[in-house]
Amino acid sequence: MRALVVGASGGIGAALGEALAAQGEVVRVSRSADGLDVTDEASVARVLGAVAGVFDWVFIASGALGVPEKSLKALTAQAMLEQFAVNAVGPALLIKHVVALLPKDRVARVGVLSARVGSIGDNALGGWYSYRTAKAALNQIVHTAAIELARSHPLAVLACLHPGTVATPFTAGYPGQKDTAGISAARLIAVLGGVTPAQSGGFYDYKGQTVPW
Repeated sequence: MRALVVGASGGIGAALGEALAAQGEVVRVSRSADGLDVTDEASVARVLGAVAGVFDWVFIASGALGVPEKSLKALTAQAMLEQFAVNAVGPALLIKHVVALLPKDRVARVGVLSARVGSIGDNALGGWYSYRTAKAALNQIVHTAAIELARSHPLAVLACLHPGTVATPFTAGYPGQKDTAGISAARLIAVLGGVTPAQSGGFYDYKGQTVPW
């Protein structure tokens, strides 16, 4: 088995790389190690174009939280654009270039880290406008890409994954109980491994439950 982890220097990305390494070869790419700028297609093409071979597993673990707004008064156009650039445009560009790295003759799995707060149906608290809407856009991108991918790669799986609240620098300023990155990685691998090609394009949490759009 060969695996590719994009965003491998982050807390969850690093843990995914470590867990997958126990099952086979892992290629890790990140901003810190490779100068990957997910918002710049030339950068994405350069970094992923330098990766050889095909991959049975791909995790896209890039993303940014920013400063979540508590009210409309705190919302700014710049904050929204920055969130969309990193959390929606970036993964879209990555998926675009990852397709060339997937085998067509066997199952290939691509997991994209999303977040439950991107669910419109599950939103009962409000706030977090920029992050919520960027993740909702990401979910649409993944769902739409899965439809297209099924035409050329009928055995492929592409899914949005909610990792839960994980103890990483990403969530350091937020209270509440958090899972370790290692526990989260193991759960995400198990969930993605259980998704069938017929379920490709779905949105699943770390327990394997479907998250409403």
